[in-house]
Amino acid sequence: MKPSVLRMLTALASLGVGFSAAVCNAYALDTPMNCQSSPHDFIAPLLDEQSIDPKPMRIETNSVNAFRPARGSNLTAFGFHVYAVFGYEPNDPIFKQGSGQPANSSTYGVVVTGSAASVEASVRRAGSDALIREVVPFFLTAVFCNGH
Repeated sequence: MKPSVLRMLTALASLGVGFSAAVCNAYALDTPMNCQSSPHDFIAPLLDEQSIDPKPMRIETNSVNAFRPARGSNLTAFGFHVYAVFGYEPNDPIFKQGSGQPANSSTYGVVVTGSAASVEASVRRAGSDALIREVVPFFLTAVFCNGH
């Protein structure tokens, strides 16, 4: 993962968005996180269903957009509460442009509450080959797909 994406994920952790436990009617993002989708195909339904705020809470210089889950959406991924959803696809109007050079490749994913080890174990059990990166030790972990 590029340093600017890691900075973005770290910044998300410092924003202090409240956490709530996932409840029975949680909306699971496990299937789209199988890394067979495009960022557009991942983000567009979440916007259409109003599961994420339409205005990105952060736009990295490389145009990776981070979206906050909408109030009451109860998004989960692999059994973990979703803290943020992020993505970028070149030339896609869903994603706002950052102030620098846009990333050359596509990416999408989620930041979840949980340790990297426990998140990775759940992701692999689900059969996903998504990449895993620790954002805040023992607390926030990024699960993401690149280049589709």
